[in-house]
Amino acid sequence: MSDGEPAEPNGGEPEPREGRPGRAEPEVRDEPEPPREPTVTEAVLEPPARRPGYFRIGFVGALGVLAAWLMVQALVGVRGVLVYILVALFLAVGLNPMIEFLHSRARMPRWAAILTVCLALVAFVAVFVWAIVPPLSAQITSLVAGLPAMIDDLQRNAFFADLEERYDLLDKLQGAVVDPDVGRQLFGGLVGVGQVVVNSLVASFTIFILTLFFMASLHGILDVCYRLVPRSRRGGVREIGDEIVLRIGAFIAGQLVVAAFTGLVAFLFLWAVGSAYALTLGLVVGVTALIPLVGTTIGALAAALAMLVVDPWLGLFTLAFFLVYQQIESYVISPRVMRRAVHVSPTANITAALVGGAMMGLVGALLAIPVAAALTIILNKVVFPRLEEA
Repeated sequence: MSDGEPAEPNGGEPEPREGRPGRAEPEVRDEPEPPREPTVTEAVLEPPARRPGYFRIGFVGALGVLAAWLMVQALVGVRGVLVYILVALFLAVGLNPMIEFLHSRARMPRWAAILTVCLALVAFVAVFVWAIVPPLSAQITSLVAGLPAMIDDLQRNAFFADLEERYDLLDKLQGAVVDPDVGRQLFGGLVGVGQVVVNSLVASFTIFILTLFFMASLHGILDVCYRLVPRSRRGGVREIGDEIVLRIGAFIAGQLVVAAFTGLVAFLFLWAVGSAYALTLGLVVGVTALIPLVGTTIGALAAALAMLVVDPWLGLFTLAFFLVYQQIESYVISPRVMRRAVHVSPTANITAALVGGAMMGLVGALLAIPVAAALTIILNKVVFPRLEEA
């Protein structure tokens, strides 16, 4: 190539003409290398594949099951104490509106208001015992003293005389009395009754002391419970919790109103028919009316039985009166009072009381309606609004 001539592109090779494609270079493909067998040294030094530790997994699982079983056994062992604590807390929350009323309206210190409420409870229990024990002792003494005369009257009765001739009832009764097995069974029954009475007194005293402590520290307990909630949600939880506490107090106040009205009606009726134990039976009916659903029935049966001993016709009349009154209370008085107190429908009240009674007996029936009220508040304030926004 001489000087002055322009250099040809592509290193002096002629460019391909238009319409003629250039030569395509062969495509080079990367062939996968064949697997290489490890050497003896690599095979020896390479760690084996790890297998799951079945023994360790089983051992940890067994420890978890054992811990859960021990926890359940511990809860079963202290269930009586837990019931005492639950009842005492329920009573403390229910009596709190009275304490707040005395504290705000009567200008009492909180400790003075708590002491006043406790003294009122003790005074009511003392009046109840004073009204129950002397008449009951007098009736038992009268029954024991008049038992020989009653046996003589039965022997003169033609119907009883015929039964005695056929079945030798007096001889069998006398043999049962002198039988040592009957004596041991009777003594064991008396011991069992005495043990039940002592256990009831101990439980009542324990619940009373726990209620006193819970009433004194109720605000502190609620504050600690609210502090367990994240701060961003604490305001809403506090609002719902305070409303639940107010509903429980309103329920107890409403139940006390219904029971007081029932006891007053029973006292007036029994006093009108000339019963010598109108006050005693009225207090019994009023106290048993604190039990939801079946409380008035229990008190009515006790009053009717007491009147039946005096006069059978009067006892039947008393039973008929309380049956009519119970319908009025169940469908008129109690639903109106409880609907204003806890804002729960009568159907929900009855259902909750039945379920609570089936699960925990008397304690469950007492706690069921406030629990239903709390669930109603949570549904109306939390669950339903979230479902509407979803």
